[in-house]
Amino acid sequence: MNLRQNRNRMLKEFFVLLTAVALQQLLALTVNLVDNFMLGSYSEQAMSGAALANQLQYMLQMLTGGIGAGVSVLGSQYWGKQEINPIKEIISLGLKFSVAAGVLFTVLTLLFPAQIIGLLTDDTQIIASSVEYLSVMSWTFVIYSVSSVLLFSLRSVQTAFIGMVMSGCTILINGALNYVLIYGNFGAPELGIRGAAYATLTSRLVELATILIYILRVDRKLRLKVKDLLSFRKTYLRIYFQVSFPPMVTGMLWGVAQTAQTAILGHISAEAIAANSIAAVIFQLFTCFGFSCANAASVVIGKTVGRGEYDLIRPYSRTLQLVFAGFGAVTGSLIFLCRKWIVGLYAVTPETRALSISFLTILSITVVGSCYEYPVESGIIAGGGDTKFAAYMDNGFMWLYTIPFAYLSAFVFEWSPVVTYAILKSDQILKCLPNGLRCNRYKWLRDWTRQSGE
Repeated sequence: MNLRQNRNRMLKEFFVLLTAVALQQLLALTVNLVDNFMLGSYSEQAMSGAALANQLQYMLQMLTGGIGAGVSVLGSQYWGKQEINPIKEIISLGLKFSVAAGVLFTVLTLLFPAQIIGLLTDDTQIIASSVEYLSVMSWTFVIYSVSSVLLFSLRSVQTAFIGMVMSGCTILINGALNYVLIYGNFGAPELGIRGAAYATLTSRLVELATILIYILRVDRKLRLKVKDLLSFRKTYLRIYFQVSFPPMVTGMLWGVAQTAQTAILGHISAEAIAANSIAAVIFQLFTCFGFSCANAASVVIGKTVGRGEYDLIRPYSRTLQLVFAGFGAVTGSLIFLCRKWIVGLYAVTPETRALSISFLTILSITVVGSCYEYPVESGIIAGGGDTKFAAYMDNGFMWLYTIPFAYLSAFVFEWSPVVTYAILKSDQILKCLPNGLRCNRYKWLRDWTRQSGE
């Protein structure tokens, strides 16, 4: 097979996986948008309270994403070799770490909800709403941690459509229950923000049931059994820890950093909290395909490494970088063109509306960098075996530049929320150059399947 045929094969695999992953993410985020929109129509305070509580969900998402990245990188490399037993053991290890993270988040948010939310804002009414939301939402954390790692496991062997089915069910259930429980329709009690939390809890349970039924009864690639998920073997613990620890730490610190960003905006004004909530959800929806490139690229690059086709890594990498840049340009244009219309759907104050539009204008520029640099470091480079680089890059920029300068902007120089927000997002452009240079030097290639499992 010549280079063109190989590249076409790779692109076909990439886009099939990308479409499935992105649509699953899009549907999952639509659930957040439904919560955001319905609570925004109910009251701005309820929307802001849920948004702050969901920052904890985001932290857990980033942490389990790091745990799942280890499963995905190693799983895809062993998938390239068509060795299934190592993948099963690696999935079991990832599941243990993820459940531990979910339990930790549940315990902390049940015991200290007001103290944790108090770190993000000093608005007592928003804190009260957020605590009410968390009293139910805390129970979803363990459920999500299991579903998340199992999804990464299936993606590592190029099975991603089940995520679309799972999220499709979720959005229907969540939307219907939100309509009934938030507003008290069809004779149900009007629960407001607590109703949205009950709707999310129910949808998370359906997600977990769906993926467990598929992975234990339907899937024919991994053929996992309950005993495989519960077993604990140390054979691949060393290499799993080596691969997973950097993205685990990065995911956790990145989640903390995003929460710190929310805290900076949250201590400026209630309008800034609401505007950030709107901008964040819209941004996540529009960047589904751009960010999902990282998952798809990690699998196709990892599979290529596992096959031992090292001569194809360079042309594959160059082609994928062009795809990433294209997604960034399209995404930025769409956010800019649609920003006013989408914000107009929210029942918010004029001040919040103006801030939301300004925030989205900034994001329409910085997203071009986001859709390039993130898939490069967490897709190509991590899939090739180097998971440490993303840890150094993300944490270096976030803690040495973004958070300190944004803090100075908000609380020392007292610049406007728009300027502070621009500083918070500027690292997405700045990281493009070092990520591009690292990617094109090809010093990140490492075949972990050649490491001793003993």
